[in-house]
Amino acid sequence: MQTRADKLEHHEGAARVVEWMMREGRHSTHMREFGDEMCRRIVAADIPIWRAFCSVGTLHPQIVMTAYIWRRNTPGALRMTATRAFEREAEFAGSPIAEVKRSGRMIRRRLTDPDCPMDYPVLREFIADGGTDYAAMPMLCSSGEVNSITWLTDRTGGFTEREIAGLASVAEALAIIVELQATRRVARHLMDTYVGHRTGERVLSGAITRGSGEAIRAVIWFCDLRGFTTLADTLPREKVIALLNDYFETMVEVVTAEGGEALKFMGDGMLARHYARPLSERLAPPRKKSRRAISYVARRASPRSISAWRCTWAKSAMAISALRIGSTSRLSARR
Repeated sequence: MQTRADKLEHHEGAARVVEWMMREGRHSTHMREFGDEMCRRIVAADIPIWRAFCSVGTLHPQIVMTAYIWRRNTPGALRMTATRAFEREAEFAGSPIAEVKRSGRMIRRRLTDPDCPMDYPVLREFIADGGTDYAAMPMLCSSGEVNSITWLTDRTGGFTEREIAGLASVAEALAIIVELQATRRVARHLMDTYVGHRTGERVLSGAITRGSGEAIRAVIWFCDLRGFTTLADTLPREKVIALLNDYFETMVEVVTAEGGEALKFMGDGMLARHYARPLSERLAPPRKKSRRAISYVARRASPRSISAWRCTWAKSAMAISALRIGSTSRLSARR
């Protein structure tokens, strides 16, 4: 029987978990390890969570959300990602997580209550697994974005109101930590995607002063498609874009597989660089694989255009300067 004191009393165990999160846990850069430790501390604080599910939105070309799943009887936490297509699927649209994201309000379902609404398909799965009480809580970001954390217990009678209040305080603290971690991760993703991994690492580590730079010994690689102007004039716009994406995706995979880095796309051209190994070793494998890539892309074009999908390579081993130049408000990394 829950009393009024249960509803009003502060949960001391949850407060200790929050204190650990803000003092020590927030310094962790690995969310799976952090989440596992946090959940085990919650259990040790006499809040009997059985399963926790944390979903965090992200800014990424393919991924819309990262999720971490913790189960009491399973070591560690599992990390999953959801593509942008998943956000449009009925499985997500009809989930408590989607509703919390839309409304910013908590959802509570006492699963053993005869009058508990079964308004989300996943609730029946929780009951079948032995769940007795479920709560999905919003984690509000400073930007207005809403992430979420859900808690499930298998204890007879479910959570007390005091335990729900304690879990809400954990969720509030977790929102701050998740936003900080997500901001760093998004910055890395955007740098990797739009600048390149190595250059992005330098920028994030503080190499941002105008006029600064460093000398690099590297092999410069440039390739483009002969006859592309004619092809672009004869194929529909959507077809040209699809073919370019196929071509660049395959060529980037070829370059990165050999330890190189794609630096820039220019129309139908790609600029890349290779490090470390002798010149003959660095160029032969990519060129062989690139020819196969061009053959694949050519087969995707119309038969009349196949002859146009021929690639031209230019390469040179040299000492180059990686510079940060531009105006005081707009810089670019140039080589």
